[in-house]
Amino acid sequence: MADQLTQEERRQAWWILAMNTIAFTICFAAWMMNGVLVTFFIDNGLFDWNPSEMGWLIGIPVLTGAIFRLPLGVATDKWGGRPVYGLLLVFAAIPMFLVSYCNSYWEFFAAGLGFGFCGTSFAIGIAFSSLWFPKHQQGTALGIFGAGNAGAALTSLGAPTMLDWLTEGGEKLEGWRHLPKFYAALLLVTGVVFFLTTKNRLPVGSATKSMSQRLAPLKNIRVWRFGLYYFFVFGGFVALAQWLVPYYVNAYGTTVALAGALAACNSFPSGVIRAAGGWMSDKWGARIVMYWVFGSSLICCLLLIVPQMDIHSPGSGIMARASGTVISATDNEVVVESAAGKQQTYKLKTKQGELVSDEKRAKGVLVLPRSMSWQESAVDVGDTVKKKELVARGVTHIFFQANIWVFTVLSLIIGAVMGIGKAAVYKHIPDYFPDDIGVVGGIVGVLGGLGGFICPVIFGYMLQATGLWTSCWIFFAVLIGICLFWMHIVIQRMLSKEAPELTNRI
Repeated sequence: MADQLTQEERRQAWWILAMNTIAFTICFAAWMMNGVLVTFFIDNGLFDWNPSEMGWLIGIPVLTGAIFRLPLGVATDKWGGRPVYGLLLVFAAIPMFLVSYCNSYWEFFAAGLGFGFCGTSFAIGIAFSSLWFPKHQQGTALGIFGAGNAGAALTSLGAPTMLDWLTEGGEKLEGWRHLPKFYAALLLVTGVVFFLTTKNRLPVGSATKSMSQRLAPLKNIRVWRFGLYYFFVFGGFVALAQWLVPYYVNAYGTTVALAGALAACNSFPSGVIRAAGGWMSDKWGARIVMYWVFGSSLICCLLLIVPQMDIHSPGSGIMARASGTVISATDNEVVVESAAGKQQTYKLKTKQGELVSDEKRAKGVLVLPRSMSWQESAVDVGDTVKKKELVARGVTHIFFQANIWVFTVLSLIIGAVMGIGKAAVYKHIPDYFPDDIGVVGGIVGVLGGLGGFICPVIFGYMLQATGLWTSCWIFFAVLIGICLFWMHIVIQRMLSKEAPELTNRI
């Protein structure tokens, strides 16, 4: 249908895409609210929640948005995007408004489940947008739509500033209750405008399909592989959009406002560059793009795993070359005399100056790790030592500041490639499942949304178990390795099947 669009229909198509993208941006901004709000509560002592509880509250709206993506994707295929999207926006405004009246952990939990429906907007928008564009433009169109992910950056940047203004700089903390009302008003107005200004469209043959026919593509393992990719590129993005705010506050001692701004360095590029990811997938192919996405993400995660550290560790010591009695032990040397009267002098490596000054520590500008090693006497005068017994122990002092700006740059790179990866994953769907975009896009979105829910919960438990904020990057590195390995194996099998002679030459 989209290949025979008239000029008027093309204009309508771009208007539909624009409205879908605006609505998705608003929904995504609302969906990410708990990341900032929960951090604000903890930072100001309004609620005494531990890291795992914090992870659950951050992740619970994402759970709703993940679970209901599939049914709403199916509903979009059946009834069209206009009624489904419009009703979603109006409905989600209600629990969002009720957040302003919450006073306990379980009340916030329940409200989060409600406004989490904002996250289903992606499955609706993908299915609705794709119907208006020909196949060769769908990667670009869906990439533009996906730029609505930048709503996460709007919340990371704007919500902390709004909270500061609403609470008068923290003087009237109860002012936070106006923030959910603002989001609720945005959702309601957007829903009304969307319903009044868009036109509905259904997939060809949609009305005659049974439910079993609609769900038939889910038997294909390819759908679930795409879902795993999306678990990382989208779920990881959603998780970081919320997790990086408390990360900066706790690991680097920033304010919530500064943490939000720095977290936006991850989420904003990821949303905006998604349109470029769609274009790249159209031009070079989604598989090549995914290789770059996984490869660069893995490198960045491995660099980010190393935590801030200031440790003293055993270093290279000195062992006695012969038995004897210690007759001298100073900071510079140890002298051992054998039973035959022969003296053996062991020169010690002394400590030279200070590894890092207090001034440099305070400035926080060190990028590379620094280390210093020296030796200290392990014996006293009069001690008897045996051959190969330790006479001087080695000490190594390592200091790594995990510079906040280097961290932010690496985070920005990961966010950008995640945005490209999100577009590349969804480029596959119209190619392989042109008549089932809502269902397949829905289940892939479900798995991606589940990543956004599960990751903060896992991060919370890993933080609680290890005490290291960098433990989240370990989880990502393992996940990326699995995705990259699975994708490479499948591509090799496809190449071997389609071009065995080329495979043998390679």
